[in-house]
Amino acid sequence: MKHHLERHKEIHAGDTLYSCTECEKHFTTERYLMQHMNVHGSKYQCTECGKCFSSNQALARHRHSHSGEKPFVCSICGNRFTCSRSLAVHSRIHSGEKPHKCPVCDKAFSQSCDLTRHMRIHTGDKPYKCLLCDKSFSQSGDLQTHTHHVHSNRRSHDCRYCAKQFKTRRHLKQHVYTHTGAKPYLCEQCSDCFRQLGHLKAHLLKSHNEGTWFTCHICQKKFIQIASLKVHLLRHEVVKPYVCCECPLSFNTAGELRSHQLVHLDV
Repeated sequence: MKHHLERHKEIHAGDTLYSCTECEKHFTTERYLMQHMNVHGSKYQCTECGKCFSSNQALARHRHSHSGEKPFVCSICGNRFTCSRSLAVHSRIHSGEKPHKCPVCDKAFSQSCDLTRHMRIHTGDKPYKCLLCDKSFSQSGDLQTHTHHVHSNRRSHDCRYCAKQFKTRRHLKQHVYTHTGAKPYLCEQCSDCFRQLGHLKAHLLKSHNEGTWFTCHICQKKFIQIASLKVHLLRHEVVKPYVCCECPLSFNTAGELRSHQLVHLDV
């Protein structure tokens, strides 16, 4: 119908005239706003978990997550889904369809959420803000990693050879090499082996001159890796961005902060 077409065109117009008074979301039509407001009320509320939805259809789809019912079946691989939308998105794995195209670099994605995340590369948008410091991130996973590494003292990865514990599986894996003697990173130029990838890269620069040195523009000190130069530059600045959440002290690097936080563990 014509009014459906006109309503659809408003999506592409980009005008967000109707704002939600409960959150920061904006909508192109009053109808969409009113539908959204149901999320903040209890009109379409799940009796199992209390979560609210914008429509009865959305609530019905959600109820499948509690019942375990998956009525929508992929005709190619047999995977089952709770709603038709999930099945449609899954079907693109088999068809290779990528309908969501980036208007800046022409990359294409099978899901709109992937395109939304990708667009932050171009816009610089970082909507995920750390509540413990001033850092912001473009991806929720990056925020979770940051919070776990910098602000959490939880170490859930145990070494089977000694009593040491580590925050990440990667750090545990590197540590285990000290017990096993394994050196999995091989230099193809001279057959030397290294325990860490960073050591191999440093070797290539020093011994085989593969790559470039990064020079500090203030003191002319040279570094093998750009990350090392960035850490070094912090020492020339007054600002110390890594702030301890237990006391007023601040530090130049995340490593210095982590070492300092061990003091509070002994209290």
